[in-house]
Amino acid sequence: MINNSSLEKWNRLRQKDLDHQFMSEIITGLNCSPFEAEAVLDTVHKTYGQYFQTSGAIAPGQIIFQVVSVSNGPSVAIEHCQQITVILTLDAGEEDLAIREEQGVIGLRRHRIERVCHEAYQQGGLLTVEDLANRLFNCGERTLSRDLAYFREQGISVPLRSTIKDMGRSITHRTQIVQEWLLGKEYSDISRSQFHSIPAIRNYVDKFKRTISLWKSGFDLHSISFLAKLSAPLVEAYIKIYQEAGIIKPRQQEIENFLKKNDLQTGRGGNHD
Repeated sequence: MINNSSLEKWNRLRQKDLDHQFMSEIITGLNCSPFEAEAVLDTVHKTYGQYFQTSGAIAPGQIIFQVVSVSNGPSVAIEHCQQITVILTLDAGEEDLAIREEQGVIGLRRHRIERVCHEAYQQGGLLTVEDLANRLFNCGERTLSRDLAYFREQGISVPLRSTIKDMGRSITHRTQIVQEWLLGKEYSDISRSQFHSIPAIRNYVDKFKRTISLWKSGFDLHSISFLAKLSAPLVEAYIKIYQEAGIIKPRQQEIENFLKKNDLQTGRGGNHD
């Protein structure tokens, strides 16, 4: 039996975002049908969406938050750490509502934890367990510990100050993105799971291919690092991934096609630049 009161609750919640406010204004002010209002809204998103994302303004559901800078060493006490301000998304509207409806309170909290940690990290900051428990989600640290244990069991990396220094800032998220790509995930799927833009993910994959191409051509570690404009540890990590990761056939073929194309352009043993 369908719980009508529950359905009504989710419908009420969906009416509170800006898209529905805009549609309501169109329907009321211009005497449009809901179908016409939705078509207008869709056109607005297609035309101005990129400007909404790059305007620098804080979107509904976001906050400005003070965090420690990733530049601080692991031994620096919090009170002596350099701090920066970042923009975090506490409520992503329809996206969060769908997760809350499907996965419940715990699933939504974990989704938000993963999102804000990656957002802070991408902006040069690191959140702490204390930040998450006491300043952002108002829950106990034991609850956060269970959530972090869940992430570890699922093989999900959450960049916190307590973990990122051990993982290596310049390596962790890049290698994870490359590994997901090698296992067959599309750029759009990786973008959602790693909270990175599709152009950034494409750039990481291209750098990975370039690294493997140079390695296959016989360049040493330091030459690859210089030519690919990557750190030596990241080059090592990429080569190790290529040697050990389970690469699906389509991705292996894509890499081989890149290697062949690179050989044709430069000539193996010729002018490598």
